Order: sequence, then C-alpha cells, then structure tokens
Amino acid sequence: MTNTHKRAVVLLSGGLDSSTTLAMALRDGYTCTALSFRYGQRHTIELERAAQIARHFGAAHRVIDINIGSFGGSALTDDAMTVPTDGTDDGVIPSTYVPGRNTVFIAVGLSLAEAMDAERLYLGINAVDYSGYPDCRPEYLAAFQTLADLATKAGLEGHGARLTAPLVSMTKTDIVNAALELGVPIALTWSCYQGGEEPCGVCDSCRIRDRALIDAGHPELATRHAQERLASPTS
Repeated sequence: MTNTHKRAVVLLSGGLDSSTTLAMALRDGYTCTALSFRYGQRHTIELERAAQIARHFGAAHRVIDINIGSFGGSALTDDAMTVPTDGTDDGVIPSTYVPGRNTVFIAVGLSLAEAMDAERLYLGINAVDYSGYPDCRPEYLAAFQTLADLATKAGLEGHGARLTAPLVSMTKTDIVNAALELGVPIALTWSCYQGGEEPCGVCDSCRIRDRALIDAGHPELATRHAQERLASPTS
C-alpha cells in the first residue's frame, strides 16, 4: 500500500523509459507527482502521452513551460536542423542533444521535490542504450547529487531528495521487459523524435526502441516501419 507521506517527483517525458521509471517509483511505494516540460521541442505529442500515462497510473501531473528550445542548437528544437536517421558514430554527441536540458530539468525537479518535501527525484536516464548524451552518465548524476546536497536547505539539513535513476545500467531490452512486468501501457508511450500521427520508425530513438521490443519478443509493439521490414522477405 502506498504511504501518502512517502513522496517522489518523477520526470515524465511520455516515453518508454520515463514511463517505466514512474511505474517503478509507484512500485517502490511512493505517492508520485509526474513532472513534464514544454521546452520548445519539435512536437507536443510526448506531453499528451505523458498526461495519459500519468492518468493511467493515477499520478498527479504538472507541466512547466521553460523554453530552452528557443536557444537553438539541437535538432529536437530547431526546425532548420534535420533529425538524424543513420545513427551516430561512437564518441560523437548527436545533433539531438539539447544543450543543458537534463541539468535544467533536474534543477526544476529538485525545486519541486524540496517544496513538497519529496524524498526522491526519479529520472529515466539510461547510460547503456543511450544516444551519446553527456548528461545521461552515472558520474553526471553523482556530481549533481553533490550539488543538490550543497545547494538546497533540505540537502544541508540532511534530508534532501535523492536522485534515483533505476534504468541507468539497464539495456533497452531489459527496460521493455520491466515495463511489461509493471503494466506500463507501452502502446501509449511516445519515444519518437518526430511529430506526426505515428512514430517515424527511422530516428535513433525509434530504432533503438524497435530493436528492444523485437528482441523482447513483442514486435507487435514496434513501429509500423519496423513491422513492415520484418515482414519483408528481404529483411
């Protein structure tokens, strides 16, 4: 049973990883407030899906406007840039990296967590099957925790929110299996970098997600593009 005095904030993008993280926080017994951002991204489908996911799990949901996308510098916020579809070489940070995004989001999440006396801030960060982003690494999280403990009243008093990233060392296939076990409505989640009526199936995020769903034995949850490729005799 959930203890109403055991609170957590969960950063929820509406994608597979953050939705699974919300399910894990609830499993851990927390009363959760899901926090999403309208940050100038290419589309708001992910926000619509985040709202649906939060409702599915009975979690409170807040959306904050913070338009870091207006700065440019990312294919996810600048329509003049093309979302890559051919993958990224090892060691190269892709153009879909949004400058400072996780740093801003975590800072706002910690502010909300302190205001509501939440014990944890859950993050869907993943360092295994991620796209080369510098702010998805365990050392980044450790450094931010040190900052949080120094920069907040709650941290100085010894009861600041703990940054909790349960997916950080999991493969994407492991995440899919965990999502299925926890009852995450995978079909509702949106991980595609593009907008549109359905996921594109060719961006890095779609390809990584499709491969994991297929490897986990659930090709029916993959994008139409992936299903057509599997059905092709030349695939």
